[in-house]
Amino acid sequence: MAKARQVAGGGRAVEVPPERLAGWFARFAASHGGIAATDVTPLEVRVTAADGTTATATVPFGPLGDLSIDGLVAHAAKPRRIALVLVRRGGHSVGIARDGRIEVSRTDRHLVQGRSAAGGWSQQRFARRRAGQARHALQDAAKDAFEVLLPRLSEVDAVVLGGDRRALDELREDRRLAPLFARAEPRVLDVGEPSRAVLEDAAVRALSVQVTLRDG
Repeated sequence: MAKARQVAGGGRAVEVPPERLAGWFARFAASHGGIAATDVTPLEVRVTAADGTTATATVPFGPLGDLSIDGLVAHAAKPRRIALVLVRRGGHSVGIARDGRIEVSRTDRHLVQGRSAAGGWSQQRFARRRAGQARHALQDAAKDAFEVLLPRLSEVDAVVLGGDRRALDELREDRRLAPLFARAEPRVLDVGEPSRAVLEDAAVRALSVQVTLRDG
């Protein structure tokens, strides 16, 4: 079983690599008394086991053409070239990956100070300085995304985002990046401080299928 994480609304989610997806569903069936029902839409595959446990797979890079589990397995296994945008307040990493391997990238780190416990004018000055640091960090992230990813956008199959959602939302306000965000997948990867190593890991994870498990 892949490592699970808790999700909002109850349940837990796992990221299943494409090459393990068929085996994952087989093990799920064996562990829960068999499959009672399978419901498939172009964007979601939901399997209900005999004991009531459900496994809901979100179709990556949808929509799904062949509405079946085998169709999902084949869809997930297709070769893909992906643009990646990972952003947090203190840094960013952007790149292009083909089949999980980085082809070109750019990474940068910035000092963005933590919050101050001091009060009065000192706290206000600290907050202004911190806001300025964060603003410059996001400006640099936008610049690198524009220079590295936009010229290659027509060559990629999808865009995958990761990191801090608020930082990504602020980056989305840069009009130059509108074509990039228009191609973004709904899922946002949960990643640590962006680095080349984190980007390489995200390139592999971006190809996985997220499956949400809920007990019967």
